Amino acid sequence: MTRSRRDAADPWPAGPVVPPPVLVSQCWSDAVFLHWRIPAATARPYLPQLVEPDVFHGSSWLGLIGFRMHATKIGGRLPVPWLGSFTEINVRLYTRGADGSRGVLFLSLDASRLATVLAARTLGVPYVWSSCRPLYDGASGAGSTDGVVCGYEVRRFGKQAHSVFTVHPDFGSQADDDLSLELTARFGAHTRLAGRTLFVPNSHRPWPLHPARITSLDDGLLASAGFPLTGPPDTVHYSPGVKTLFGVPRVTGNGREDIAAGI
Repeated sequence: MTRSRRDAADPWPAGPVVPPPVLVSQCWSDAVFLHWRIPAATARPYLPQLVEPDVFHGSSWLGLIGFRMHATKIGGRLPVPWLGSFTEINVRLYTRGADGSRGVLFLSLDASRLATVLAARTLGVPYVWSSCRPLYDGASGAGSTDGVVCGYEVRRFGKQAHSVFTVHPDFGSQADDDLSLELTARFGAHTRLAGRTLFVPNSHRPWPLHPARITSLDDGLLASAGFPLTGPPDTVHYSPGVKTLFGVPRVTGNGREDIAAGI
């Protein structure tokens, strides 16, 4: 029987240990998660070889996620003070590799740092150069969180696609049910590069995760990725953030071997 809630003393699954060397560390702040149910058959054509849609609670899932990235360090030690600090909004699917790896597949990632976008695209990561900014209205009173609204606005340069979404977090509640954790505790990403399917591992400690409600939504990024918006999201979450580590990419195997990527 699936539990509706986990043990309050241990609400999160333990993040995997990222084998050394650590390639990058960074902090994610003010993360907003919007998710829609989709049939696995709808997601499957977008996935690379040796990767299938990850299905949980009877569906595959499509995510629209915004957050602020900062405190980026190469190797976990060398700061990248400007290029490593920006707002990102991504559209993603949920994936399971033939080798048992579970993660996400990014359909698009919008960011405002052109140099970062160009560098990431050489590694097969579908970044798009856009004007991105966080939207934030503070608390209604000193020490209160009742009036807090968080969200993001994206406008792609030279294109019509844009997105604006804001949420009101319920800071009095912790989202620790199984579905919330399946959608947000994702410790890696699948991607394509030079005809190979790679898995990029990451890890972080448990982060505060709160249910939230939509206060505004006008999105064109999902349609641009091939998924026209048909209604409000099925789940909405907010997290103040967490520090995360990224490890060396590896080739996604067929379940019998785990091959180093060598890049």
